Amino acid sequence: MSKQQIRDIIDRRLAQDGLVDSGITGVQLFRVTESVRCTPAVYEPSLIAIVSGAKEAILDGRSHVYDSERYMACSMSMPVEAGTPMASPENPLLGVQISLDTKTMTELVLETERAAGPIRSPKAGPLPQGIALAQWDDFFTDALLRLVQLVEDPGDTAVLGEGRLREVYYALLKGEAGESARRAFGVGNEIARSIEYLSAHLDDTVTIDDMAAQAGMSRAVFHRKFKQATTMSPIQFVKSMRLNSAAMNIASGMSVNEAAFEVGYVSTSQFSREFKRAYGQSPRQWGTTHRPAVLA
Repeated sequence: MSKQQIRDIIDRRLAQDGLVDSGITGVQLFRVTESVRCTPAVYEPSLIAIVSGAKEAILDGRSHVYDSERYMACSMSMPVEAGTPMASPENPLLGVQISLDTKTMTELVLETERAAGPIRSPKAGPLPQGIALAQWDDFFTDALLRLVQLVEDPGDTAVLGEGRLREVYYALLKGEAGESARRAFGVGNEIARSIEYLSAHLDDTVTIDDMAAQAGMSRAVFHRKFKQATTMSPIQFVKSMRLNSAAMNIASGMSVNEAAFEVGYVSTSQFSREFKRAYGQSPRQWGTTHRPAVLA
């Protein structure tokens, strides 16, 4: 029943396709009725909960499909291919997109660890991956409903929004994707910290040694742990982040030269070669055949 109530609220708020702010910082509602094949995107730390339809994200060749049975938690910036291949007017994609605020998530992780003792994998165990799917449970569903209900009353939103957003964050930490979120925002967040550094310096020359230094690891240890968390080598990840970001910018109307320099390329010819190798089209061809998706 709670999911249907969330869907009803989104239906009332969005008569047409789009991504709209809820009035709560970092919380947006979306509606998509057009089938869009998966294209390059960058997922920022976020939670996406769908109450109708399904969405797909492909990370390093592996498909992740999430819908009204499973929500998606991305705890680190990740280069993916994302799309809405099953959306249609008869089967619209409806849901909620929530940014994961680093400060609030870190505070909650520390609070939960103080309350219940450290919750973490053994240091010798593999790192949880940056994208995780989790079954909707009653605690998460009720917390999300209480958050979404606020959008119908601006006064309630202003007074209660921050507190109810924390409830959803807490429900995430208690759910099946909690381990991934705890490792990204709490103890053992070295890989997430290195990715955050890369995301903030895409227009600079960032080396693997720079990223390893941010994580406080040797290059060899960093390479191994990084691949556990992202499924990609650091070099593959850096290139994917840059090319995916550039592809999104070009689809949004940015010139090829601007897009190349924006993500750290000093040679537009090198950028064009690597772009075509990755996506099968030149950057200019890409700009004429793609347009920005309603949501990444």
